[in-house]
Amino acid sequence: MTSAQPPKRLNLALQGGGAHGAFTWGVLDRLLEDRRIELEGISATSSGAVNAAALAHGITLGGRDGARATLDRFWATVGRAGRFSPIQRSPLDRLLGSWRLDAAPSYVAFDVLTRLFSPYQTTPRNYHPLEKILEQIVDFDVVRHCTAVKLFVCATNVRSGKIRVFETHELGPAPILASTCLPFLFQAVEIDGEHYWDGGYMGNPPIYPLIYRCESADVVIVQINPLFREAIPTTAREILDRVNEISFNSSLMREMRAIAFVTKLIDDGKLDGEHYKRMKIHAIEADEQLKPLGASSKLNAEAAFLEHLKAIGWDACDRWLARNFDQIGVNSTVDLVETYL
Repeated sequence: MTSAQPPKRLNLALQGGGAHGAFTWGVLDRLLEDRRIELEGISATSSGAVNAAALAHGITLGGRDGARATLDRFWATVGRAGRFSPIQRSPLDRLLGSWRLDAAPSYVAFDVLTRLFSPYQTTPRNYHPLEKILEQIVDFDVVRHCTAVKLFVCATNVRSGKIRVFETHELGPAPILASTCLPFLFQAVEIDGEHYWDGGYMGNPPIYPLIYRCESADVVIVQINPLFREAIPTTAREILDRVNEISFNSSLMREMRAIAFVTKLIDDGKLDGEHYKRMKIHAIEADEQLKPLGASSKLNAEAAFLEHLKAIGWDACDRWLARNFDQIGVNSTVDLVETYL
């Protein structure tokens, strides 16, 4: 009788993307369900950082099932709060079954408002709806003492433009809010005398903490923002959406190019594989389902939409595991040159 194989360890890199973070919720739910997988580290930005904090809280108090339950509670709370959001789909969008907000008068008015006025004018009290939800769901004293998984949360220093990575013992509401702070919507978050914006500008998410602070060489990127689009954008909205996608993928592309370069040097015998880690890169994405949603749907917090995204994420992860589980710890399942160079 053969003994059971030990679980395979891997790290996660969770991109940000507003409500599209519910896709990552589905991915995490599927991974936590699979006892063949063990998570070592999570690098995360924006909504990815929120997912990471909820997972760390739940896994510390109740193991894998506790992590899944906490993620469920968080997104269910977001969905309930979404009923009172001033930004809602138009009646025509609801009739047509579209999750986009482009045609919603409330979204159009909001979009114009954020281009004319700063959050220092529109929200002088600096209200952030996520803060109250975090207070309800996540105990950050528990998160800071999490030993089951290492967390790395990214934010962008407003003054220096440099990346700031908060590690597990540094986490609290402020670093998470900083990581999610879109500068046209919220005032910069102050931490220790410095001010921070969304981490996606400098690391969406950063890979290097997983290289240097974790033992596993396997990194699974949970890709929310599409890398490639076939059609050339022609309308003002399409152009803006594509600029945002490219901007929020740029830091990831740079790190992937560096990893591909080092990997080639190791494979060619020009770097010592004993002293340089040969990374194995994987990606879970669902571009065909996420691309048509558009950037406006990242502000759609309807419970039905969030559950829809969770189902897409769960299925995408399930397919990825079925195809690639045997390659974890062996090879990359992403062609770095073709995808990122």
